[in-house]
Amino acid sequence: MDHILEKSERKIAAVETTFRRSLMDRIAWNNRLIGIRGARGVGKTTLLLQHLQLYTSTPTERLYVNLDDLWFTTHDLPELVEWLAKRGGRYLYLDEVHKYPHWSQTIKNIYDDHPGLQIVFTGSSMLEMLNARADLSRRALSYRIQGLSFREYLNMTLESNFATYSLDQILQSPGEISRDIVSHIRPLRYFADYLNSGYYPFFLEDRVHYHSRIEEVVRFILDVELPQLRGTDIANIPKLKQLLQIIAESVPFTPNVSKLAARMHIERNTLATYLHYLGEAQLTLNLFKQGKGISRLQKPDKIYLENTNLLHVLAPQNVDSGTIRETFFINQLTDGHTLTYAEKGDFIVDGKYTFVIGGKHKTQRQISNLENAFIVADDIEYGVGPKIPLWMFGFLY
Repeated sequence: MDHILEKSERKIAAVETTFRRSLMDRIAWNNRLIGIRGARGVGKTTLLLQHLQLYTSTPTERLYVNLDDLWFTTHDLPELVEWLAKRGGRYLYLDEVHKYPHWSQTIKNIYDDHPGLQIVFTGSSMLEMLNARADLSRRALSYRIQGLSFREYLNMTLESNFATYSLDQILQSPGEISRDIVSHIRPLRYFADYLNSGYYPFFLEDRVHYHSRIEEVVRFILDVELPQLRGTDIANIPKLKQLLQIIAESVPFTPNVSKLAARMHIERNTLATYLHYLGEAQLTLNLFKQGKGISRLQKPDKIYLENTNLLHVLAPQNVDSGTIRETFFINQLTDGHTLTYAEKGDFIVDGKYTFVIGGKHKTQRQISNLENAFIVADDIEYGVGPKIPLWMFGFLY
């Protein structure tokens, strides 16, 4: 098993730590069992390796392993854990847990049998990790990682160190915060590039083929992960691709489930389930009206693609400014906030704040009779009163 340790140490030593995701500082790393879920390509593996490099030191105490490794075709995880424990192992970081049969029960047993071992595991965003049959919810802290915020993109690109701001800080002091940021950079200079090709951390590796890599991620989710993790009939995968393309070409998409099901020749409940799966897989963002319950068979009121980069890949002919603005706003707010579709205005956040999204000439007329209401305007650098630059919401995480 020494080659497993050697492979682990090579990866830990090779990972770059100059840039770190904001989630790194929000995770309670002292907990014994931590689950991190996120879509493919958003940086789960890098996060694990960076933490091992920065906060652990002894090779015999730590181990990173991808459970998709061929080693597990002839060996099992408990065998590896026993070997690690006998060497004084304290940190076990498991990547791609959904590739391992009966992963949740196995992790539960390891957790119970090895009280001196910390286990951190990652899985696909569509895994209901805390609803697993082994009931990890009483043991694990769960975190979700999404793609880069605009702030993280700037820090990664410019090797800068811009701080995060809470939503309340942005709403209360938009002028002061925007002036401070603009004194260091001109954010609008970089904003369009981020919206096009800055959401997934692998943009630094190969900008030329960046959109092609996103297409590969989408295909893998639809062709492999959905059948594997949700039991989707392979024969229906073309219909799922058709559904995603219809959404991409129509965003924001207001679904008429009955008509769409008839058009696609599938059952209404099957279509509603597929809409739910696309949201779980972080390919779409499904919005519901305030006060409505959410179930797998309930249709969303509005559907957006999960991020603006997906818009440029799946529907480049449909990339209009209004769709881009709304998609960016929703995407950046979903990290730590609840969004609902508003009857008056565009969106309600945390059941308290109303937002109207528009261009730089957007007036306050739409929010004149609303409390806690704000204009989010594109193509402006500075915030004034209830009019806040769109790009500032990229500094929330």
